Amino acid sequence: MKPLEDYSSIRGFCYSGGCRVSGEQLKRELGYAGSLRLNSTRIWLSERDYRKDPAAFLSKLTAFVETAWEAGISTMPILFNGNGLHPGDLEQGYEEYAEYYIKDVVQALRGEPGLLMWDVMNEPSCNDYIIEAKGEERKARWEKVNEFLRRSCDKVRKMDSVNAVTIGHTYMGDVEDTVGEVDVFSFHDYLPVRRQIEESYLAAEELSARVGKPFLNSELCCLCRANPYDLALDICREHHTGWYLFELMIDGYWSDVHGIFYPDGTVRDPSIPAAVLGFRRKRDEGMVYPNANKEGYAQRGISMVKEALEEKTKVFRAGRKSIDEVLEAAEFCANLLEACELVPMYDPPTARIARIRKAGDEREARKLAYELALLLQDKCQLL
Repeated sequence: MKPLEDYSSIRGFCYSGGCRVSGEQLKRELGYAGSLRLNSTRIWLSERDYRKDPAAFLSKLTAFVETAWEAGISTMPILFNGNGLHPGDLEQGYEEYAEYYIKDVVQALRGEPGLLMWDVMNEPSCNDYIIEAKGEERKARWEKVNEFLRRSCDKVRKMDSVNAVTIGHTYMGDVEDTVGEVDVFSFHDYLPVRRQIEESYLAAEELSARVGKPFLNSELCCLCRANPYDLALDICREHHTGWYLFELMIDGYWSDVHGIFYPDGTVRDPSIPAAVLGFRRKRDEGMVYPNANKEGYAQRGISMVKEALEEKTKVFRAGRKSIDEVLEAAEFCANLLEACELVPMYDPPTARIARIRKAGDEREARKLAYELALLLQDKCQLL
């Protein structure tokens, strides 16, 4: 795919499974991406996997790119992962071997219409080799990494004169040292507040105007870094910048802070797909707050729980409602609390109800119903 003047149309996702997943799984998960109108994917390659069986590796990689393109999704393969960078990777012996790896991968994919561009290395500065160094030693190590990047970009260009080359830098501040070697510069942005994020884009726009090259944000959105999807994507759109979410699937090491879809196609939080599709939460004047007791439903739910928990006593006998009746009353309250955004959704009350129903735990059912009725009473200020 020839380099574009503008990559603002890219709505991409990082996909850690890459060419290691089965064909059936890949098609299913690409379908999830298609439901969000995502049109490009960024995948990590491994020269160590290549080393084990080059022919099988290249076959799987080619099949991945072709399958993705059939689904309307282009691919940005990452040749090297800077997160695992070892000093030995920068030495001549390794580099001579790596040249064979680059040659085989580039020759396998350079004619594929679904190839968007080459990402020579992911996050070259995010590794112990750079982070643990200080002062002049850090500068020297960083220059050594940049020399490796320049030589690698040159090798890719000599083998493929058509497809664009980029480097997925950790920060916008890392970009300029190798901007001369790429067709498109790209950076990652997990910054926590609007002002800082804006500064990255302003710096990218200034550099783009100065060197005459387009740019991308090739990783963004992280729950634990205060970089929520709606904020990060809003700013991307405001600056007409193409992007790649990290990442599509909730899986592996990053599953508790990254990812949209579970393997079964359910989602962590429906507000995330909404943000991807361009819907924005109103946060300024004019907000209308939900009224859970608009038609007396909150009061009705509280009464249902009260009735479900009541014990009918006679001489030496006590009658209780069934666990199903208790949980139905609890669910009535839970649905009101969730629909009117009166509870955190980290562990939704309806999920707790489902677990209790499955376990058949009457004591926990009664406890939760009581808790939800009191919470609804408090949120609706009912006496």
